[in-house]
Amino acid sequence: MRTKKRWQDLNTAQKVAVVLLGILQFSLLGAALWDLRHRSEDEIRGSKGLWKAVVFVNFIGPIAYFVFGRKRSEELQFDNV
Repeated sequence: MRTKKRWQDLNTAQKVAVVLLGILQFSLLGAALWDLRHRSEDEIRGSKGLWKAVVFVNFIGPIAYFVFGRKRSEELQFDNV
C-alpha cells in the first residue's frame, strides 16, 4: 500500500515544481476572474455565473474560459449588426 508523500518527503526539484504549478494555477484563476469582471455579458459565451464557477476547476477551468468562454472580435461585430 502506497502512502501519501508529505512535503518533507519531496526533494528540492519536486518542491520547486509544486510551488511553480501553484503560482501558475492562481495566476490563471486571477486572470480569468479579472477578465470576467471587466467584460460585459455580450462579450462572453454563456453566463458569467457559470464561467465564474468553471474557472475554479484547476488549470482546465481558466484555460477553458480563455479558449471557449470569450467571444472574439469578429463575433462581436456580427452580434451588433
